[in-house]
Amino acid sequence: MSRFIVSPHAQGTDEWRLDRMGRVTGSACAAVFATVKSGEAATRANLRMALVLERITGVPAAQTFAETEDIAWGKAQEPHSRMAYELSRDLVIEEQGFAYLPDIMAGCSVDGCIQEGGRVGFWESKSPKSKNHYAYLRAGVVPTEYMPQVIHNFWVTGYDFCDFQSYDPRMPPKLRTFITRIERCDVLDRIEAHERGVLQFLMEVDAEEKQMRLLAA
Repeated sequence: MSRFIVSPHAQGTDEWRLDRMGRVTGSACAAVFATVKSGEAATRANLRMALVLERITGVPAAQTFAETEDIAWGKAQEPHSRMAYELSRDLVIEEQGFAYLPDIMAGCSVDGCIQEGGRVGFWESKSPKSKNHYAYLRAGVVPTEYMPQVIHNFWVTGYDFCDFQSYDPRMPPKLRTFITRIERCDVLDRIEAHERGVLQFLMEVDAEEKQMRLLAA
């Protein structure tokens, strides 16, 4: 039996937004672990309230935000990034809908799934600004800012590995694609810590939701 349930709705659709509503997702999970010297980080408090309001109103908060130019660029490049990966690795990336845990208000939308040698992994593709892409390529590791999302996706899916890719078609051919792999077994401690942090955060969301419903009764 699978650890998670897969939504049949395509990413980016209204139905997909409803599937994600009130849940901690990979794209937002970094806010759960945001800290400041005293009190609670604003991004953490904002995420908590956003999830509560989604549950109360039934309206996905994501619909209130306009798509940025960088996000639009990344979406437009994803098919080309996918093709570059498949050609370089001789593997097929399978699309997967929103994956969510049946008993925990958390889920993720991986960019694709990979089957290799009896193991299953997920593919994460980014198409950043050229200067960032080149920095990722030079460093040779998953950029720090994307690790929370990668760890979250490991936690939700239970998959064996992640192939992280940065793709920039504006660069010379040999510099257009950067791919690095993270094995689940190498980040088990981080996955366990992530789970504890998300579960604590969801308890806070549940408490806030309960309080709001009491006031509304």
